[in-house]
This record gives sequence, structure tokens and C-alpha cells, in this order.
Amino acid sequence: MKISLKSREEIGYMREAGRILAACHREVAKWVRPGASTLEIDARVEDYLKKAGASPEQKGYKGFPFATCASVNDVVCHGFPGTRKLRDGDVVTIDIVVNKDGWLADSGWTYAVGTTAPEITRLMDHTRDALYKGIGMARAGQTLGDIGSVIEQSAIEGGFGLVKPLVGHGIGRKLHEPPDVPGYGSPGKGKKLKEGMVFTIEPVFTLGPSGASSGAMTAGRSRPPTEAWAFSTSTPSRLPGKAR
Repeated sequence: MKISLKSREEIGYMREAGRILAACHREVAKWVRPGASTLEIDARVEDYLKKAGASPEQKGYKGFPFATCASVNDVVCHGFPGTRKLRDGDVVTIDIVVNKDGWLADSGWTYAVGTTAPEITRLMDHTRDALYKGIGMARAGQTLGDIGSVIEQSAIEGGFGLVKPLVGHGIGRKLHEPPDVPGYGSPGKGKKLKEGMVFTIEPVFTLGPSGASSGAMTAGRSRPPTEAWAFSTSTPSRLPGKAR
């Protein structure tokens, strides 16, 4: 499919969606605490977006029933919000897609619940830094491989696993548009970036070896139907860090 190049005006509309999304994440940071449930956070996000004149794009997307994806501990992404109370030391990724007047913004962020172990804090910090390195390469004339290469190298240098099946993507009026934006690659390879391209950059690192599984079975464990969307680390104790 052809990559859609956005005009300055269209990017302005997307920037407004992004402004609402960033403000919502600042509120989420206050709501994530021991004793809170991700279902409660999901309801607060939906209410916040409604008051801001926006809506959660993923609710109803291919049947997904919630305003957010809420992924706790070894669940990497696409987790369902639930009633389980968050505990001190957990990590939770809250993924939100905002629709503002038909234009979208997408961001997932991993939050520490209370005080996390030093290795978890390091994982989260390193993943965040990799995101900003990738953003730094997102310039006209660079390539998708340039972005992927700096993210992959960051994972290697930190000794973290890189979940390669999960990649960034174009975005605009649709949640998933071309191109795919892998968090790995070779400098100078892949599509050349052009002015007007809009896409997400999504580094997903884990402790230990790379790998994630999706569906009803993960690492030999049966999962309920409500978690059929979820990607989890192949080794349950190997927590993920995610940013975009």
C-alpha cells in the first residue's frame, strides 16, 4: 500500500490529538499506584478523553472492548484491563489511541507501580532512551533501517531482549497505515523517510532473551479468552519495558 504523506494542516490536526494523549498520560501516571486496578484506570481514561472532546480509537477496533490496552508484568502488549489490584513492584503498560475529529494519536508507556527492583528500573530507563534515539533518527533523508538500527543496538548494549514481532506503524485517519517501523535493522536500509510521513516508533525490550507469544497459550500456560489479544514474554518472569 502507498504511504500517505500528511500536509502541515493534517499534521496540525494530529498534533492536537497528540496533545490530548500526552496530557492523558500525565494523568495516568497519577492513577497508577498500588491498590488501583487497570479497569479503574481504563474508565478514567475514557472519561478524560470524553471531557477533552475526543474518543478512544481502539474501543471497538476489531472487537476490542476497552478504551485502553493494559499490560501487567510479563504481558508485553494488548492486555485487557481487569479487576486485579496492582501491587508494589509491578510494571504496567497503558496503551491509548486518541481520536480527535477523525485524526489519531497513539502512545503506550510503561509505568512503575510503587517501587520496582533496580533491574526493572534500568530496563524501563533503557527502553525510554532507545525510543528517543529512534526519534532522533526520524528525519527526512534517513531510512527506516537507521531508526531500527539504533534501537536494536541499544538493546544489545544494555543486554536486553528485543521483541521483534511488535513493530511501529504509520498512522493518520487509520490506526495502522504503511509503513511498518521495526525496532531493528541496518543503517541505510529500508524505505527512505520523506517529509509528511507520520508513524509510531515502538521499542519493546525485555529482561533476558528476546521473545513473545500471543494467543490463548503462552509459555505453556492456558489463558482465558479475554487475554487472547495479549502478547506475553516467552519466559514469564522476564518483564517488558515499552515506550512510544
